[in-house]
Amino acid sequence: MTIGLSDEDRELRDSVRGWAARHATPAVIREAVEAKVETRPQYWDSLAELGMLGLHLPEEVGGAGFSLLETAVVAEELGRAMVPGPFLPTVIVSAVLNAAGRTDDLAELADGSSSGAVSLQPGSLRITRHGDTATLSGTSGHVLGGQVGDVFLLAAADRGGELAFVALHRDRVVVTDLPSHDVVRRNAEVSVDGLPLAAGDVLTLDSRRVLDFAATLFAAEAAGLCDWATTTAADYARVRQQFGRVIGQFQGVKHKAARMLSRTEQARVTAWDAARAQGEDIPAAEAALAAAVAAAVAPEAAFRVTTDCIQVLGGIGYTWEHDAHLYLRRAQSLRILLGSTASWKRRVATLTLGGARRVLGIDLPPEAEKIRADVRAELARASGLTGTDRTAYLAEKGYTAPHLPAPWGKSADPVTQLVIAEELRAAELEPHDMIIGNWVVPTLIAHGSAEQLERFVPGSLRGDIVWCQLFSEPGAGSDLAGLSTKATKVDGGWKLQGQKVWTSMARVADWGICLARTDSDVAKHKGLSYFLIDIRNTAGLDIRPLREITGEALFNEVFLDDVFVPDDCLVGEPGDGWKLARTTLANERVSLSNDSSLGAGGETLLSLAKATPGFDDEQLTVLGKVLCDAQSGGLMGLRATLRSLTGAQPGAESSIAKLLGVEHVQQVWEVAMEWAGPASLLGDQDRRSATQMFLNAQCLSIAGGTTNVQLNIIGERILGLPRDPEPGR
Repeated sequence: MTIGLSDEDRELRDSVRGWAARHATPAVIREAVEAKVETRPQYWDSLAELGMLGLHLPEEVGGAGFSLLETAVVAEELGRAMVPGPFLPTVIVSAVLNAAGRTDDLAELADGSSSGAVSLQPGSLRITRHGDTATLSGTSGHVLGGQVGDVFLLAAADRGGELAFVALHRDRVVVTDLPSHDVVRRNAEVSVDGLPLAAGDVLTLDSRRVLDFAATLFAAEAAGLCDWATTTAADYARVRQQFGRVIGQFQGVKHKAARMLSRTEQARVTAWDAARAQGEDIPAAEAALAAAVAAAVAPEAAFRVTTDCIQVLGGIGYTWEHDAHLYLRRAQSLRILLGSTASWKRRVATLTLGGARRVLGIDLPPEAEKIRADVRAELARASGLTGTDRTAYLAEKGYTAPHLPAPWGKSADPVTQLVIAEELRAAELEPHDMIIGNWVVPTLIAHGSAEQLERFVPGSLRGDIVWCQLFSEPGAGSDLAGLSTKATKVDGGWKLQGQKVWTSMARVADWGICLARTDSDVAKHKGLSYFLIDIRNTAGLDIRPLREITGEALFNEVFLDDVFVPDDCLVGEPGDGWKLARTTLANERVSLSNDSSLGAGGETLLSLAKATPGFDDEQLTVLGKVLCDAQSGGLMGLRATLRSLTGAQPGAESSIAKLLGVEHVQQVWEVAMEWAGPASLLGDQDRRSATQMFLNAQCLSIAGGTTNVQLNIIGERILGLPRDPEPGR
């Protein structure tokens, strides 16, 4: 995993990781820990010779002419390896000076002959102005890299208390080394008394832009800390034994590790977005929002994940000899030096309330335009049709599910799917949404007979056939292998006996897909079969509405009493049910939301915030947190889509997105109900009210696999932790 997504980014990651392994050995790190004062590491020139210090700088000053994203990739890797030295403050200083148009120190910062130091909090430093002259007095806040730095970027209070930044060489200030919480990269403070400031000492760059550059690169390093801590905890949990089992098999440990990975991915995607947003063609408010989200998410994630790492490691993680505390110290230092997490959350909320939005778009490759022309021409005829004629035409041409193979879909690759989605929106055309059929049809295409395909697929694509799913049972929700509904072979078919529950659409469906046990003498998951049931014309079905906590009855209980299913409605062979239930096509659907990056819930909460009188800092902080989670989810979806476009394997984002997305939606409506106050406690609320949405959202962490099961999946399939023991063992 890395912040970057391209092959070049991964090559850069591998290069830096290899360099770090050779130079930042455990012995080198421990020498830095035990040193009385920090010194510039011997390998500093080697890092500079590789060009790592100037990736983001123009070629004319010795840089590589790349963007801040490449520098963020390096920052992530050096943080992951706990590489001693002032890389982070140096690249922050050079990025800021370059953006401010002050070029005199850039060549030296790029070639490593100078290093940078940064203080983001003014301390008592004040700029005093008298006409055209200005002086600087006071003592700075903690200076990151100050013990070895040559070029100091210092926050100071300017006229009216406004924040400003000055850039000064070491020989103009008094530097005092500070005992530092981070014992690998240490801090100092700077004192001056009436220092005359020359033209150019006070940067004309907006102070918020300076903070945004720092936030972006702090977030990148924080992502590296998260990655090390999560990997270290998972590696340990796979081998450490307690009570006769490896500890990774205990759900408490497994779920903690899965949560660590979730925080790590949030840190990574927000740092990635902030780095790519700091370009010249991105609107200032949008770039500021991306940086603020990263600042609010990544350092806090690093702090939480490194503390969790120590918890998983147990006693060994609490020792001075283990590196875990070095990562905790670094994470805590980043979080505090950047400014409080709460203040950055409020920054996110304030920018968003002011109208800032992050555009999560994709630049499609040139071949998309040829695809677009063909799609547009084909859709032109649909625009002249209405009702069922239009729906049938779109289905016939493959637009209901373009990702499906022809003739049912268009065999559309990811680029084609995105072009089709754009053109459908532009033409205001909506193909039929098959809902449950979106699961049924791919399964039939992959495993059904030719007769089943002809009988069910075209009607499903047109909307003539509505499906429901008969999987869950009172005794088997997420555990599909535990189903007890029994199917007994009889002449010409099967007799089904049992009970299903949580079946949405059962009262309006034409057909249902049903898993039933056809063999009780084999392993549970091997004894299931996959049936198609004619809901409207089959005797023995008793469908009963199941009232939910909202008061509505969208779900149903379905009782099957000797329900006869003919042989031609068995999909595949007896015993194939488990395989069919888990079917996904390699050509999966790719989509990109055209809505706000904050989602409908985030936008609703924003509207409520604007309408809430007396909105205070505490509420603003909560709003910022919810919006950060919303944008994190949107970014994970964007990265998953970008991976699909390049043919890359899915990353951890796709597995974690559901977990975080569900919890985000639940939090949105919990907060909305709280802000609505006692009015939210009135009965007979509209189904779109905060109260009803809050109640409805409780099912999201249950339906489609509970949150607990999802945490197990993340822990086992991504982190490689051992599966839970078999019952009774």
